[in-house]
Order: sequence, then C-alpha cells, then structure tokens
Amino acid sequence: MKKQNTKRKEAWAKVDKDKLYNVNDGLNLLKEATFAKFDETVDVAFRLGVDPRHADQMIRGAIVMPAGTGKKVTVVVITSGENISKAEAAGADLVGGDDIIQKIQGGWMDFDRVIATPDMMGKIGRIARILGPRGLMPNPKLGTVTTDVEKAVSEQKAGKVEYRTDKTGIVHLAFGKKSFSEDQLLENFKAIAGAIVRAKPASSKGTYMKSVVISSSMGPGIKLDTVDVSKLA
Repeated sequence: MKKQNTKRKEAWAKVDKDKLYNVNDGLNLLKEATFAKFDETVDVAFRLGVDPRHADQMIRGAIVMPAGTGKKVTVVVITSGENISKAEAAGADLVGGDDIIQKIQGGWMDFDRVIATPDMMGKIGRIARILGPRGLMPNPKLGTVTTDVEKAVSEQKAGKVEYRTDKTGIVHLAFGKKSFSEDQLLENFKAIAGAIVRAKPASSKGTYMKSVVISSSMGPGIKLDTVDVSKLA
C-alpha cells in the first residue's frame, strides 16, 4: 500500500493544478501521470454556462466515437418481422420482441444498449420503469428508436455514446482507455468537443464553456484551456 501511495503522489505531482493545458499537452500528460496497473478509462467533464432546469438549455445527444470506446457493448434489439434478421446480420447480441420484454421484466439486465423499432414502443412501455432509471430507455432523439436497425446496431457497436448535462450543468463522459494512442484520444476528444460546441442553446448567456477537465480513473484532474478546446472543436 505504501508503494502504491508513493507512485500515486509521483503521478499527481506531474500535474500543475493551477495551469490550463492545451489539449495536446493535456492528453500527453494524462498518459504520463499514471500509476494504476489496469487499463484505466479516460473521462472528460465540461462545465457549461447553462441552466438545465430550463428545457431549452438541457444539452443532450449521442455521438459515435471515431476511435471507439475500448469497451465491448452488448446490444439488444426489440423489433419484429424482417427487422429481426436485419438486426442479427448487423451484429446485435440478442434480437426479439415479447420474449425479450418478458425476460427484462423477469430481472435480466445483462446488456448495455436497447434499440427498438417504433412499432414496439407501445409494448416497451411495460418495462419503461426498469429501463428509464438506468438510462436504457430507447429514444428517437438518440437514434435508439428507429426503422434503420442495421445502422443503429452498427453505430452502437462502433462506440456511440450518449451525453447530457447533469443538474449542475456538467456534461461528463468517457472517451477512451489509457491504452489508446494520443491520436486516438485526440480524435475522440475532438468529436465530443465539436458536439458540445454545436449544442450551445440560443438562450445560453455569458460564457458557455466554463471549464474542461480530463482525467483517468485513478489519475489527477487536468484542466484544459477552454479557448484551445473551442478552437479544436
């Protein structure tokens, strides 16, 4: 434990907590300031000048990570007819209709995403109270309620992630693993930053991007220069 604490202090000492790093330097430092023996997840937190209590200032969306997420995603598709074979061909892990709904009602939750076709949404209402609190309820705005199940499954398998502001106006999400190359992390970060910038609501006043902090699971927070982030986006 003492050895681990020493390594932790050494890793955290590499970061100047009062400095604002440009994106490239920040990502490079993130990979250097490490002591964990496992492949840590890399996260980013955008603190935005929005008030999520107002519906028109709620930032929410989904984006496909260009370099993937480094995580195997288990995708369930609830559909009927010819869409069953289409979803299976696209790589869905489990495809069906009433049988899957009953399975979830029975307590089965061994999956990461649920995609549904519009014709099944009436039946999915029976499991809304199960899926909703876990962020798994299919939503047309996020592309998880669609007639194009092939595209939806492919996107989810490729690393499509959802994001939204919490009650304090922060968007927090993972954008890769510590084992990713700097180019891969940069590619994913640029995609996220671009989505956040484009999502700025017209009703948002003052500074929109107040702070951006990246970190790994066990590593220190690294503050990024918001001007550099905006230029990159």
